[in-house]
Amino acid sequence: MREIEIRQEPIALYKILKLDNMAQSGGEAKHAIAEGRVMVNGKVETRKRKKIFSGDIVECNNERIRVIGPRNG
Repeated sequence: MREIEIRQEPIALYKILKLDNMAQSGGEAKHAIAEGRVMVNGKVETRKRKKIFSGDIVECNNERIRVIGPRNG
C-alpha cells in the first residue's frame, strides 16, 4: 500500500484519485466514483466530494493508498 501526503485536510475524494494518478482527470475520477468502483475504508463510496482525512484508505483499480496529513516541521 502506498501513502499519499495531502497538504490540507479534508480533501474531496475525486481530487485524491487525480492527485495520485489513479484517474487521468477529474472527470474520469468522478465517473469511477459514480460507477461504484472506488472504496473508502473498505466501503463503496459514490459521493464525489466525500471528505477524505488523514488515515483514510482509498482503493480504485486494484490500487490502495493510505492518506496522510501534512507533516509538521
